[in-house]
Amino acid sequence: MEMLIFGYGGASVLFFPTRMGRFYDYENWRVIESMRDKIEKGYIQVYCVDSCDCESFYSSGFHPSAKVMRHIQYEQYILQEVMPFMHKKNPGSFKIAAGCSLGAYHAVNISLRHPDVFNKVIGMSGRYDLASKIGHYEDLLEGYWDENVYFNMPLQYIPNLMDEDRLFNIKQMHIVIAIGQEDVLLENNRTLCRMLSEKGINSSLYIWDKEAHQARAWRQMVINYL
Repeated sequence: MEMLIFGYGGASVLFFPTRMGRFYDYENWRVIESMRDKIEKGYIQVYCVDSCDCESFYSSGFHPSAKVMRHIQYEQYILQEVMPFMHKKNPGSFKIAAGCSLGAYHAVNISLRHPDVFNKVIGMSGRYDLASKIGHYEDLLEGYWDENVYFNMPLQYIPNLMDEDRLFNIKQMHIVIAIGQEDVLLENNRTLCRMLSEKGINSSLYIWDKEAHQARAWRQMVINYL
């Protein structure tokens, strides 16, 4: 799979694209340009990875169980190939997972599932249970449910997290959630932060004016939170 890398040092940022997005979208939308100062000063090194959403949650004609399995394969690609590559290029760096729209789901889910790998996560305009209908957002799994679905939907598994080591590692992460006041996913984001709080996990929820599910808002969010 393809990726773009911006910068030469500092914190390593794993940047997930938006729904069915590509590794070059953030550059095209001038989101990377917004971070130019931090990148050029060596504060952050940004890895823009590609997606396989069209083969997983947004694939057509595949059984929902196959969609989830493809997503799990994508997660393994990130953990077994991308993360070691990042470590080789920038050993010992502070690790940040970030994403916008569906990329926020990817960033938050992988961070909560593997909190020993990441130091910080930033979810911008995200949706954290893809197996439920919210406004114009459909249930991407069409009512199907199994353990793989459960263990990949943060709003489903967070309330039942009991593993002390995992909870300890999650509590060490800096968790940032940003959403627009008029975004249909606002309550979904509030629920995520409430569930984390009930587990003793601190998170920062930032609610932006009006509707913020767009590149214009993301260009400012990355300045504020990355």
